[in-house]
Amino acid sequence: AAFVGAPYAVAAASGTAALHTALLAVGVRPGDEVLVPDLTFIAPANAVRYCGAFPVFMDVDAKTWHMDVEKTERFLNEECESRKGECTNKKSGRRVRAMIPVHILGLACEIDRLVEIARRHGLKVVEDAAEALGVRYKNRHVGCFGDAAAFSFNGNKIMTTGGGGMIVTTNQEISRYTAYLTTQAKDDSAEYFHKETGFNYRLSNIQAALGLAQLEQLQGFIARKRQIAAAYNKAFARFNGITPMPVIPQAEPTYWLYTILLKAKTPMDQRQDFIRRLEEKGIGARPLWHTLSDLPPFADCRAFEIEQSVDLYRRAVSLPSSTGLSDEDLKRCLSAVTQLAAHDA
Repeated sequence: AAFVGAPYAVAAASGTAALHTALLAVGVRPGDEVLVPDLTFIAPANAVRYCGAFPVFMDVDAKTWHMDVEKTERFLNEECESRKGECTNKKSGRRVRAMIPVHILGLACEIDRLVEIARRHGLKVVEDAAEALGVRYKNRHVGCFGDAAAFSFNGNKIMTTGGGGMIVTTNQEISRYTAYLTTQAKDDSAEYFHKETGFNYRLSNIQAALGLAQLEQLQGFIARKRQIAAAYNKAFARFNGITPMPVIPQAEPTYWLYTILLKAKTPMDQRQDFIRRLEEKGIGARPLWHTLSDLPPFADCRAFEIEQSVDLYRRAVSLPSSTGLSDEDLKRCLSAVTQLAAHDA
């Protein structure tokens, strides 16, 4: 809480558990709809499902790689009706209760604009900052703009407890209720009385101890991530066929997972071939997440004007960017990627 500047923080078993309980705390209930970006890890959409609700997938902006602000506003203005502080999807008849802006890859989304839109339509905002610990936007840490936010301490995150997460909020009631839910919703510790269904979402004492030690090193981790990103950015500046990670104005990214876009209209098989050739050189690379609206678990969920998320998915390649990456290994990565980029130019 102190690190990000929030008054309240509640530990959880994972970032997904943090999202789930935060959604319940802001009032998401079975049958509701929640706006989720189409290009992100599956966790926010799963968390919506855990609530018995329906994710509605929003396209991403090609310039920011995050939830498209204009399309999101158009969906709420044209496809929904707002009355007496509640927003209803005119086609499905369901209440649109919340949105989950996701700060992907150690970048920041235009969270202030999304929060303003949400407020006008009576929506709650739960930020997914699982990949964005340490990211700042307009001199504030991401995760402190909405009603609540979820962070992750999974093994691959910038700070890890081997698994775990955190809910942060400025709302005391949300803090109290999420702490209640994550500890099995126990009302009376002596009598083990429970008024509602809770969850075994606690962070263990050992994980908490690991987290405190990691927190002491966090600024060093962030600095190393930024060094790696700066090296990638410098190397790729001379290649028209590679687009580096976008940074919106007034954002201070941490570049959790450095990702590039191959040239426009790159077929997916060429993207896979690019990854394969890197692997042949001993460099691990991977694609971004599959677009959520195309996944079988969400076949009954709506997607609004999806265009850019599919294009970005087909062209994106994530490169080695661990804080444990040595300078020598970084040089190998840069050499391999630039050789392939020059060959494909």
